[in-house]
Amino acid sequence: MDLKEVLEVLEQLAPLSLAESWDNVGLLVEPSKPHPIKTILLTNDLTEPVMEEAEAMSCDLIISYHPPLFRPIKRLVQRDWKQRLAVRAVEGGMAVFSPHTSWDSVKGGVNDWLVAGLGSGQVSVLSQALGSPPHSHKLEFTIRNTEELKTIMEELKTADSRTVLQHSVLSSDSGGVHVSVTCCDSALTPTVQTLLRHPGPSQSLSILQTQKPPLPGHGQGRLSVLDQPVTMTTAVERMKSHLGLSHLRLALGVGKSPESSVCTVAVCAGSGASVLNGVGADLYITGEMSHHEVLDAVARGTSVILSDHSNSERGFLSVFRERLAVRLPDSVTVALSKADRDPLEVV
Repeated sequence: MDLKEVLEVLEQLAPLSLAESWDNVGLLVEPSKPHPIKTILLTNDLTEPVMEEAEAMSCDLIISYHPPLFRPIKRLVQRDWKQRLAVRAVEGGMAVFSPHTSWDSVKGGVNDWLVAGLGSGQVSVLSQALGSPPHSHKLEFTIRNTEELKTIMEELKTADSRTVLQHSVLSSDSGGVHVSVTCCDSALTPTVQTLLRHPGPSQSLSILQTQKPPLPGHGQGRLSVLDQPVTMTTAVERMKSHLGLSHLRLALGVGKSPESSVCTVAVCAGSGASVLNGVGADLYITGEMSHHEVLDAVARGTSVILSDHSNSERGFLSVFRERLAVRLPDSVTVALSKADRDPLEVV
């Protein structure tokens, strides 16, 4: 199975279009010489111990949840640890792929896995993902008659033959024929230039940007109204078990105790304060929040569970491994990193 085919499977499981605009996702390192993908290593972070593990198993593709290359790079030198990793990947003929926030957003992804740790409930998305409309601009104008419309549409087709324009007649009265044309970003300029050559559109043209449609079930963060409320003590124990941790950090909301009931929980894997801020819930669960962000939540009566950043994400790798393995031939081995771990530990 070649790299292109594996990337197509990854796109099916979590489209990269779901990632946040600031993120750096997708194929980050591509070998110069194509070769079959036989071994894939899943890791939350690509560190030097993980790279040593990948080299030892002659890995062909590293899927690193966090992108090891994030900011623009002007040189590849040995004094920077991330640049060293990129060089080693190239020298070893290993591809590196990062899904990051596309896995957070996708339905059934990291955040759905995280919120399931407290049990079943009515789950909704905190920050709704939006799709890309096939036509992002609507142009409305008035012309004399349908014959002029036919002429204009022919001219528009000639101006940009690669783009399919959709049009509809909104109404027709004594003032003329009111028309709407939809087009994509790339077709906007030639479409407007063509319309302005006609007296009717040049005097009546208005341009509207169409709204992106919501993608149900996809987006950042989750809110769950639990089917069976639990105490705070039970919530902590369930999350320890779910995340495979012996310790968590807990901040009790004002007026709350370990025996207080948890009916609603909001989660965001990783660093979740920007997504969770202001959400009404009994409990927030995320990897990390700043001191003052925790104080703000507590003052509103919301308790907070922190696991440290990558501990809120890493457990999903086992789930994803199963989903990926069943879509690949038996000749491809999908392994979980044994060297990957959160850099912080309780001592």
